[in-house]
Amino acid sequence: MATTTKIRPRALVRASGGPRYAVALTVDALGTGLLRPFLLLYGVTVLRLSAPATGIAMTVGIVAGLGCMPAVGRWLDRGARSTVVAASLLVRVVGVALLLATPTGHVGLFGTAALFLGIGNQAWPAAHAALVATVAHGRERDTALAGGRALRNAGMGAGALLATACLAGGTGALQALAAVTGLAYLTAAALAWSVHLRAHPAVAPATSGGAGPAPAPRMRALLAANVVYAFCLNVPEIALPLVLVTQLDASPVWSAAIFVANTVLVVTLQVPVTVLMSRFSRRTVLALAGVVLAVSYLGFLAAASLGHGWGAPAVATVSVVCTIGEIIYAGSATALVTVLAPAHVLGRTLARFELSTGLGVAVSPAVITALAPHGPAALWGSLATATLLSAGAVATEKDQPGGGVRSSTAP
Repeated sequence: MATTTKIRPRALVRASGGPRYAVALTVDALGTGLLRPFLLLYGVTVLRLSAPATGIAMTVGIVAGLGCMPAVGRWLDRGARSTVVAASLLVRVVGVALLLATPTGHVGLFGTAALFLGIGNQAWPAAHAALVATVAHGRERDTALAGGRALRNAGMGAGALLATACLAGGTGALQALAAVTGLAYLTAAALAWSVHLRAHPAVAPATSGGAGPAPAPRMRALLAANVVYAFCLNVPEIALPLVLVTQLDASPVWSAAIFVANTVLVVTLQVPVTVLMSRFSRRTVLALAGVVLAVSYLGFLAAASLGHGWGAPAVATVSVVCTIGEIIYAGSATALVTVLAPAHVLGRTLARFELSTGLGVAVSPAVITALAPHGPAALWGSLATATLLSAGAVATEKDQPGGGVRSSTAP
């Protein structure tokens, strides 16, 4: 089995789309970090909307944005690459422009802005993965995808820190941050488009029985498991602050420290851990990620039983294990999908996978907040059980014959 044993920065940049595309990723991430964590605050403080109305508008925007994924997949399968990435950024420019044009108290226009931002946010991961899959192959592709995630997290973290420092300026500062975000998206779109990367639409190979082109892999277990796996992305932002503040009466400083530690660990370890895991099959690594996440959830359950005093430090310690599980998951999931998908349906397969990720991210806040009031066992026990079952489903699912491993590297 081919493995990646060294991290070569120049090769990594080349495999990720080249220097201009790397700059586009950085600028996009900085802009996203400036506004995305404070969009709810923008609706409440700048537009004078109620918190429930703002939250509902944002949720509807995210969920409605998922509806664009089939069209994105078909566009990618016609060979588009950098154009789709640029389009996902330009859609967010429209969202920011609508946000700045929204008058005070107008929830409808705010919801429309959230819709355009949601469409761009949902379309970008599939477009980015398809672009990297066109440039890089084998385990180099896995490392390139991991490098892109690390770079994105670093940019978003830096943008969020800059935005936090600017919040003392009040509503005017939030509006300025939104404007800068729009300019960042526009700049990133121009840089991504300038790469001019396009794939020749692949000819659909015939099945072994001559019954027509090979179909897209169903991946039913993988897609269902991914919805559950995606809950881990909201654990540091939603589940842990909720538990620390409402159940352990801990200072909000603990939540902030855990979030910062999560970002730092992802930035520094995403590529090295992905390289380390390249000696195993991607499916095995993805199953392992589920086991690590489930163990961390059980760790949170044990930490919550410690109560005040030791509870918060224990939760912070276990959060490192959870982040490692997130890193292993992120480094193997998309890479596995790109290998399983036949070339002629790569875009649609990635779109289906990102749809499952978006669904998990969208429903996890509601599920977490519904389970938390019933106690730590209900929350962490349920998450651990569901994640272990998902890991088992990933490990036992059989790859479709002819559906497609598209390289010599085993999935």
